[in-house]
Amino acid sequence: MLIGEVARRSGVSARMLRHYESFGLVRPSGRTGSGYREYSAQDVRRIFHIESLRSLGLSLREIGRALDDPGFTPSALVTDLIRRTQDRIAAETELLTRLRRIDAADPTGWEDVLRVVVLLRALGSQHADDRQRAALSSADGLPVPVGALVEAVLHETDPNVAGALRWALAHSGGGGPELLADGLAAPAPGVRRRAVQALAELPGGAATAHLRDALEDPAPEVRGHAALALGPRGAAEALPVLVEMIVAGTNDTDAADALGELASDTATAERIAAGLVDRLAHETAEADARGRLTQALAGIPGATASRALEELSHDQDRAVALTAGYLLQLREAR
Repeated sequence: MLIGEVARRSGVSARMLRHYESFGLVRPSGRTGSGYREYSAQDVRRIFHIESLRSLGLSLREIGRALDDPGFTPSALVTDLIRRTQDRIAAETELLTRLRRIDAADPTGWEDVLRVVVLLRALGSQHADDRQRAALSSADGLPVPVGALVEAVLHETDPNVAGALRWALAHSGGGGPELLADGLAAPAPGVRRRAVQALAELPGGAATAHLRDALEDPAPEVRGHAALALGPRGAAEALPVLVEMIVAGTNDTDAADALGELASDTATAERIAAGLVDRLAHETAEADARGRLTQALAGIPGATASRALEELSHDQDRAVALTAGYLLQLREAR
């Protein structure tokens, strides 16, 4: 077959076929009397092999080795191709994310685009001061893309920068709760905890709903942060977690305060008091835990808490009895 016929049947242009020939990948088996290239069936098969290998991302040099080197092992090359492809996908994904964040900032001109680019770079800086300044830049009227803020919040370990990022996210104008919800599914407990801490500073029902979901988290620290945030929001679902925190001595003072905020109506106050009394009666409750549970009753109004403190004032554990008696005096004085 002449070059034009090969090009028509293979879909490879005559120019590319000549390029392959100049590179030594394929050589016509013969020439016509007029000097035209003439390709055999084996030559055409080789062309299809070349095209197949090109579709995998191989360079022409690698294709030549694959076709002509008897000692060539494809497994090593395929492994390298996988790595290169993954790197390329990661780079393209990062670029796409950056472009979406620039678009979300709704720039009106190239000056705005450049300012957002500078902000995004600062948020990814290795220096905490740069990241903090970028987070606080919204105070100067420069909008920070919400997606970039959420990503930064979920991965920030410096407490000062994290606080600035959460502040910026709370003033970003919306979209944060849904993006932070993805962080609640992260495999690392630290990421999930940071998602909860950020949600705690966002108002609205969406943030509250995601905080309720976090009460089922397998990590106690994540559940605890969610429960502490839900107390002031009046979410009674946080009650069991708050009681467990008091028993365990984990942020027990904050947990007791949250229970006090939850006890805003008679029914809830009685339920909370009953829960604390139930844990006090638990056979495995240690002396320190019983003392913390007794102190927690101080912030719970109602008859059940008062009766429990009266009984505890005669407790066999002297420390518990003294604490309960003192708390009763305070209640009577109010």
